[in-house]
Amino acid sequence: MAWKKVTLNINGLSVEAQAPEIISASRSTDIPAFYADWFFHRLEAGYSVWNNPFNGMKSYVSFQNTRFIVFWSKNPKPLLPYLPVLKEKGIGCYVQFTLNDYEEDGLETGIPPLEERIGTFKALSEILGKEAVIWRFDPLILTDGISIDTLLKKIERIGTEIHGCTEKLVFSFADIATYRRVKANMDGSGIPYREWDRQSMEELAGRLSRLNRDKGWRLELATCGENLDLGRYRISRNRCIDGDLIARLAWKDRELMSAMGICVQEQPGPDFDMNALPYGAVLLPGNRYFISNHRKDPGQRTACGCMVSKDIGEYNTCPHLCEYCYANASKRAATDNWKMHLKHPTGETITGK
Repeated sequence: MAWKKVTLNINGLSVEAQAPEIISASRSTDIPAFYADWFFHRLEAGYSVWNNPFNGMKSYVSFQNTRFIVFWSKNPKPLLPYLPVLKEKGIGCYVQFTLNDYEEDGLETGIPPLEERIGTFKALSEILGKEAVIWRFDPLILTDGISIDTLLKKIERIGTEIHGCTEKLVFSFADIATYRRVKANMDGSGIPYREWDRQSMEELAGRLSRLNRDKGWRLELATCGENLDLGRYRISRNRCIDGDLIARLAWKDRELMSAMGICVQEQPGPDFDMNALPYGAVLLPGNRYFISNHRKDPGQRTACGCMVSKDIGEYNTCPHLCEYCYANASKRAATDNWKMHLKHPTGETITGK
């Protein structure tokens, strides 16, 4: 998908802006947790500004064509009162909800208690539907105090509570040494982490698959950004910005379907042989279906299956301050930018700069 360009008039000046149909909010920071007020103010204003982290150039993003938003969050509770706004505007959404259990391990000290987050998960599922709330236990981290056994117990604890409120569990293996920022943060905090190897990843995958089966959860299991093929354990490679899921949730939105190149079709009748459907057919309510048209975003890393979207977040702005964070160069940088935001809570950019 190539986003259309529009011209905005801002304080008497004409500026060119991208006008994407699909927004990602956000891989770079937790917009629902900390910037929900800002985001919905900017949605009403019709645009926001994104600072390029590499060259510092400003990029304008218009929301006039926005039809769908993928939210990413560890605490989307502040998003709840704004969901009716999206419904009124005819904008669809789903939520990538990272629900980990590292409370006793000192890895996520800036997020609400687990029971509160589980309650938020259930509330979101009740409002949006279980297909629109995706559980992420991400990343899976090994330390001197966290073994594979420990991780599976943590997953089982949460899964027992929420397996009926979602369709999918997404996970990844913490690859700490590869990411300079993450390694620096973990080393600086004295976290005794251990790296995953193929054998330990295979063990976790096999045991997680059995847990899912034995508990009767029937969740789709998927990895995020992993090169290792775990198909033998019925674990697929995830597409976090998933064209098929977007179409399943928003198939009545003709404008969005047209932009995505998707044609919703009717089955010939109730007695139609389902095996006769074309390859790639995805079933919809009311004897309808569409042919998958998901295309990978070429701008993402090789192991990423996401389709094209426009991410409006910025790095170094997440005050969760998780020890393994890849999006903050340092805790101080994130805290300073959060303080800047509080001085300019409705500014064009997240930080107000």
